[in-house]
Amino acid sequence: MSSQSTLADDDLFGEAAAEMREEVESHLADARAELPDPDTVWEAEADNVLGVLNALRSALDVDGAQEHLRQAKKTFIVGQRADAFEEPDSLEAEVESVEELLASIADAEEIVGELTGTMPQLRSQLQEAAESGSPTGETESDADDDADAEADDS
Repeated sequence: MSSQSTLADDDLFGEAAAEMREEVESHLADARAELPDPDTVWEAEADNVLGVLNALRSALDVDGAQEHLRQAKKTFIVGQRADAFEEPDSLEAEVESVEELLASIADAEEIVGELTGTMPQLRSQLQEAAESGSPTGETESDADDDADAEADDS
């Protein structure tokens, strides 16, 4: 192999490495763009807790960001194993940062999902407890309404 051929191969390798880095960075940028809006996960408009939880769970959906992270990691791993990156540590730190953030969001989504399933059940249990605590099966507010109506008749 001539030195000219080796030089061309080195140039091609350098181009490929630069393209790989750009691809990783592009997928990371796309993953960040798919992250939930901070205001959407903080502010809520709903009639009840279940509505708030459902809205929050929807806002925490990061499937698109997960796919971009997956693509970034695949390209990064290939480039890292080929020793193609000049500063792999900084790129690896970016990948890990996005990965940690997505893990935190996934944890929050799981907790919200559990609450979404628990709150209606808890409400039913509390309603049953309130109804069984009254000798006639009336809730406390029903008894208060009856007392108010009797007071109005007097």
